[in-house]
Amino acid sequence: MASRSRPARRDDAPPVRIPPYSMEAERAVLGAILLSPAKTFELLEGMRCSPDWFYIEAHRTIFETARGIHQQKGAGVDAVTVVSALQEAGALDAVGGAPAVERLVEGELVIAHAEYYADILRQKYVLRRIADAASAAIEKCYSPDRSTTAILSDTQEAMFAISEDEDTKQPSWNESLNATFGKIEKLFSDSSGMNGLSTGFKDLDKVMQGLRDSEMIVLAARPSMGKTSLAMNICTSVALDVDCNGKPRPAADRSKKPGENRVPVAIFSCEMSTDALITRLLCTLSGVPFTNIVDKSYVKASELPKMHQKITRAASVLMDAPIFIDDTGGLDIADVRSRARRLKKRHGIRLIMIDYLQLLNSREGSDEGRQQETTKISAGIKAMAKELNVPVIVLSQLSRAPEQRDKAAKPRLSDLRDSGSIEQDADMVLLLRRPCKYPGSPDSDQPNLAIVDVAKNRNGATGEVNLNFDGNVTRFSDYAYGIDRENPAAI
Repeated sequence: MASRSRPARRDDAPPVRIPPYSMEAERAVLGAILLSPAKTFELLEGMRCSPDWFYIEAHRTIFETARGIHQQKGAGVDAVTVVSALQEAGALDAVGGAPAVERLVEGELVIAHAEYYADILRQKYVLRRIADAASAAIEKCYSPDRSTTAILSDTQEAMFAISEDEDTKQPSWNESLNATFGKIEKLFSDSSGMNGLSTGFKDLDKVMQGLRDSEMIVLAARPSMGKTSLAMNICTSVALDVDCNGKPRPAADRSKKPGENRVPVAIFSCEMSTDALITRLLCTLSGVPFTNIVDKSYVKASELPKMHQKITRAASVLMDAPIFIDDTGGLDIADVRSRARRLKKRHGIRLIMIDYLQLLNSREGSDEGRQQETTKISAGIKAMAKELNVPVIVLSQLSRAPEQRDKAAKPRLSDLRDSGSIEQDADMVLLLRRPCKYPGSPDSDQPNLAIVDVAKNRNGATGEVNLNFDGNVTRFSDYAYGIDRENPAAI
């Protein structure tokens, strides 16, 4: 009996390809909608998500149904309401029945990763559009009645439409020129001469010219040098519209009184808890040493009422401060950007502080080694600063190189830990050191001296600035004006 032979496969026959999509990402986004509809839809609206992002028809139907429920005033979105709506529309069997909807919320779904999965959907959708445009162009190339010029024009138009949808609206040249000229005019009218937010430190502002929008400012130091304290001092000064001594700054806007130009600040603390940060702030503003708060045995009984009064007054001042702290540990840079975007939309934040870079993660670069992961994180922070148009202060660790180089342990830009991309991405790099930590170095006999080296300033001057540091209350102050121990925060 002759065997049945298979038809020979043509070597030039194109293999059957499935259009780009991600089953896991589609399920994860739908699951996030069912578990946290308000936050997820707010996120998706900001990303301009459309039903076409979902390749699987059943998923697209579930998304459209859930969105329709969400848009109804007072209606709640969950597995029960979505199943009910699908059943009423006669589409429940088409999506796999009620079990298919309920399975979307099973497993270890992390709502915070919704933006990450939504971005995967966006990328797959764009790839499908490119593939469709390319396929259409190929078909036209084999059409005998189409001219080369027409095919080229149609293809360019199709690709440009995809690119235009991906890009955000860019301001015109006149709009950009007017915005820049407005900033320059403000510099002439502002007695401070700064084109950014004041750090609260006179000497530091003279070199930095303030914290400018869209800039990534890296504050780096070896452990226990006070970088968190300095960053918190700056954030408090910006949020309360006061200088480093707690005194209201003269208002640039003459229609406002001193202290009325408070600026919302977001703090992402990957190392310290919210409780620890607030305790530090209370010490800074009240002038009460941290040790006296955690252990009252250091304080005489007769001094306790006065200490309590100072802390109470400091708490009263902080009560109205527009400070928003997120102390979630091990955040992914994509999560940071997502949360910062929401804070910008809801509270109008004007400054972001991250403590610190080496404690962040990046899913995209995690498989490529720590150096590449740090590169992704650094690029993400810079992109966030530009996207939100706010200055971002990011703390960073320095390597041991300064201590191994000489007795002075003076850091350099090359000492930034894990990746040279930090130096490249940063618009400004501040290197903090305290000579008293290294016996034998110049000025090591000055226990309160702290030196901030503005080692990189893309749009300004560089140089060293001396500050005072009172470790008991975690407070920095201008070196030329000394430490006001009697009234450190002027509250």
